Amino acid sequence: MSGATYPSLKNRLVVVTGGGSGIGAGFTEAFARQGARVVFLDIAETESRELEAALAHLSPAPVFHPCDLMDVAGLQSCLSQLVADHGPVDVLINNAANDDRHTLAQVTPDYWDDRINVNLRHLYFAAQAVAAGMRARGRGVIVNLGSISWHLGLPDLSLYETAKAGIEGMTRALARELGGDGVRVVCIVPGNVQTPRQMQWYTPEGEAEIVAAQCLKDRLQPADVAALALFLASDDARLITGHSYFVDAGWR
Repeated sequence: MSGATYPSLKNRLVVVTGGGSGIGAGFTEAFARQGARVVFLDIAETESRELEAALAHLSPAPVFHPCDLMDVAGLQSCLSQLVADHGPVDVLINNAANDDRHTLAQVTPDYWDDRINVNLRHLYFAAQAVAAGMRARGRGVIVNLGSISWHLGLPDLSLYETAKAGIEGMTRALARELGGDGVRVVCIVPGNVQTPRQMQWYTPEGEAEIVAAQCLKDRLQPADVAALALFLASDDARLITGHSYFVDAGWR
């Protein structure tokens, strides 16, 4: 399958959180293949170094920066250093998340804080860190990653779904706040994407049930989500902001 080329993405500085594996790695590769200057942040150093080496032949090649997104001060310091090293951020892909399973009875206040921090808080503060530079130049795009899980009410994910629902609300609020300065904020809502992490949760029978519930019968891949992100981040989408866009093969 050949993909579209977006000349407006060439040489743009794109930052991908959680960009070392899974859907995030799909974003890292897709934007790099558009000729963007990609920097990806992740805590998983081994996988990220492997991805960096695998894409080293691209020009410019993606660059990995180790970063613990749970540490807000460290995250904002990392983003400030990126701006100092590479210039203002053009596109922020707020991707990183963790969908560990849990029941209502298992949730403690500490676990609540941990799950909200890993799935919601860092998106807001990453956006805060890059917004000033975007506003000063009168352009920029923030792409937040939601989830179909709360739209479907999937089981054993109540905190994850709470955070992901919040991301869609945050997207609308930030689009309004930043839109007057030419900054766009959008949300992508993926369905069940076939990644190594997701495969640990599903048996072949479970995967067959997902496909059966989809209008389209192919399994979603990271590249399918990245294709939507490329369009939304490009100048072709210059008047698109404040909304959420599904790539779920029609899962109902």
